[in-house]
Amino acid sequence: MKKHVYQLGLLFFLFGFSSCVVHERYVVRERPAEVYYARPPQPSPEHIWITGDWVWSSGGYRWREGHWERRRSGVRWQEGHWQQTRNGWKWIPGHWQNF
Repeated sequence: MKKHVYQLGLLFFLFGFSSCVVHERYVVRERPAEVYYARPPQPSPEHIWITGDWVWSSGGYRWREGHWERRRSGVRWQEGHWQQTRNGWKWIPGHWQNF
């Protein structure tokens, strides 16, 4: 019985530790400057603009431009945003959210 409790405790410890490490590598000291670019024309009234996003690549964030996408029933687009942590800034990606 003690062996199983020990193994379970070790598993939780390793899982918790690995989760912390993964998140920390996406933090930068200074958030990148605001990006401005021309938005292409709306294809139809059924399309909404999905704001550009920051994507982690090769040890830093790079900008991915926005795009038009068809509206989805029962959900709305929640734009991404920068969140300050004690170690710096990290990007919270945009996502579809139920309303």
